Amino acid sequence: MKTQVQRLVGLGGVALTLLLVQGGWAAEAGQAEFHGCYARWSAAELVIGNTHIERAWKISNGLLLATSFRDKDANCEWLAKPAGRPAPSPGENLPKETRAVTIAAQSGRLGPVEEGSLRVSVSAPGRASFAHQLQIFPAARGIGISFSASGELGPAASAQKTAAVTASGIEGAGDDKTAPDAGDALELFELAPQHLRFVQATLMDQTDNHNELAFETEWLLMPNEAPMKLAGNVFAVEDPLTGAGLVVLKQAPLPHARPVKTGADAVVTPAKREVRFAGQGYPFVVLAYAGGEPGRIAALQNWQRQLRRFDPARDGLFLSNTWGDRSRDARINEEFILKEVAAGAKLGVDIVQVDDGWQKGRTANSAAARGKGVWNGYWAADPDFWQPDPQRFPRGLAPVVQAARAHGMKFGLWFGPDSSDGMANWQRDAARLVELHQKDGIDYFKIDSVKATVPATELNLRRFFDRVLEQSGGQVVFDLDVTAEIRPGYFGQPHVGPLFVENRYTDFHRYWPHQTLRNLWKLAHYVDPLRLRMELLNNRRNDAKYANDPLAPARYRADTLFAITMMANPLGWFEVSNLPEDYLAELAPLVPVWKRERARMLGGTLLPIGAAPDGVAWTGFASVAADRRSGYLLLFRENNAHADWRIELPLFAAGKYRLTPLAGEGAAELKGNILTAQIPAQLRHLWLRVERTGE
Repeated sequence: MKTQVQRLVGLGGVALTLLLVQGGWAAEAGQAEFHGCYARWSAAELVIGNTHIERAWKISNGLLLATSFRDKDANCEWLAKPAGRPAPSPGENLPKETRAVTIAAQSGRLGPVEEGSLRVSVSAPGRASFAHQLQIFPAARGIGISFSASGELGPAASAQKTAAVTASGIEGAGDDKTAPDAGDALELFELAPQHLRFVQATLMDQTDNHNELAFETEWLLMPNEAPMKLAGNVFAVEDPLTGAGLVVLKQAPLPHARPVKTGADAVVTPAKREVRFAGQGYPFVVLAYAGGEPGRIAALQNWQRQLRRFDPARDGLFLSNTWGDRSRDARINEEFILKEVAAGAKLGVDIVQVDDGWQKGRTANSAAARGKGVWNGYWAADPDFWQPDPQRFPRGLAPVVQAARAHGMKFGLWFGPDSSDGMANWQRDAARLVELHQKDGIDYFKIDSVKATVPATELNLRRFFDRVLEQSGGQVVFDLDVTAEIRPGYFGQPHVGPLFVENRYTDFHRYWPHQTLRNLWKLAHYVDPLRLRMELLNNRRNDAKYANDPLAPARYRADTLFAITMMANPLGWFEVSNLPEDYLAELAPLVPVWKRERARMLGGTLLPIGAAPDGVAWTGFASVAADRRSGYLLLFRENNAHADWRIELPLFAAGKYRLTPLAGEGAAELKGNILTAQIPAQLRHLWLRVERTGE
């Protein structure tokens, strides 16, 4: 047996500790620390934790068997006994062999948008080779894990041919488009609490064809319940007696959008209180939480903000895009965009974005294409496809970008990465966006037309995003359109920027403000609102199409339309220069107040409260600061007959609070855990700052 311990230099000059073990056992141990995170290992055991949680695994021939999951905050051990077989694991029938094990620890930031973390890799080459990447952040209550396997994995495991994903992206995949569940496991727990609630979240994207985007199904795990095989990205298991739980997030496209399908993502055996989270190939995390559903939402939101840290100068900004008024690209030119910049500056817009039509090439969506435009293969259609249109922008983009900068605004463009041949042109696409950022000052890109139907496209799309983020120092922001096609969706690329959620238009009688509020409210249970771009329209257009509709868009004030979006990334889906004067008069006073408060508000935990919006509910959001002693409340009275509302709201720490109205109509009071509010008119909002004044 031979052991080596070395001190190396990792990325960015961060110290890296490497323990190389040959022969499967070691006489020496290793350890690493980073801002309260720690890892300890020997040849037989790996322990990783922080101030919130600690997990332990037995190391068995290069594979990990979970032995403990301790929630320090809740003083709770989740595992009834050590796992009976490895997880992560590719499945059964692995060759019998002795593998050399290498364990390395590295700390610091991984990429330009993440928070700093401690990362531990466990790798074991052999006929069946394995590589684990484990990542823990100081502020998160879980450990992210990615796993890849290769070589002689046995007939059951190799039949899956699933994608292998590491912390840096997808490394390889099989040729099969289907992958039956062959016993693979991301996690395998036999849980200690006797009484458990299991929750499956089902999410939908492709919002051009779906409007209900989030659903929940739950079971109490009674011993006579038959085993269940479930699909999804988010699952939770919770002790109903204490409100403590574990929530699992699989960082993958939604099940329908994965280039390689898996048989099940969760396999639950209630009689044994056993849960197996399956679907080998994508990164995942299991997060501990307390306090029931609000704690679960907070844990998921916190994790997403570790992968993409909140930067108030970059995130949660007000973006305008003219496409929502359905002129498409017919009006796009230098003169028109200069008008948009001037009008946006008066309204308080942060980013002026030009949709499809700024470029020389014509797409299938162009008003001028008449059905002859392209929706893929852009470089083959025209090598100068992504140059500014010489007729529409004869001086290039400089005049419009400079005009925006003169008003303190940023600039954005629409862009369609070329999905041809597995996105073989990804480097060319990335180079063009870096050039637009560095030479033309473009910081925001709406990403559309992606068709990630094969593993190569999924891999190259990740490479494309990461290349641009790296070369821009994280300053480029991607709005990833999830309205159609096969795309990464809510959790496939959570680090790149907000999701462009909807295309709704009054022209087609498909925009209702309460539906936008409903989608934001329901998605906020799983997806950080800071990762959602939500729209408000010019509700004075096409009012005749909503005749006699009590929920018609025109019945809402413009400030309430904006309030619906302001705990996310507001999208002015309209031509700002053509907004009616009364619309501007209603909206203009709210925007500067929101801009003054938004960094504090969006920096808190954003929680949906009340009932799910349906046009007649009392509903809203709370922003709760980390110490639970301050925050914000955003309340909505929909089309109901009740001017008064009362709700139990145990989100803030016990004490006395002052609620200061910031915008909207009405008043509210918080006494103990009880919030009472009054909004005198229907379809109105009330926005309040919450401050603790005493015990």
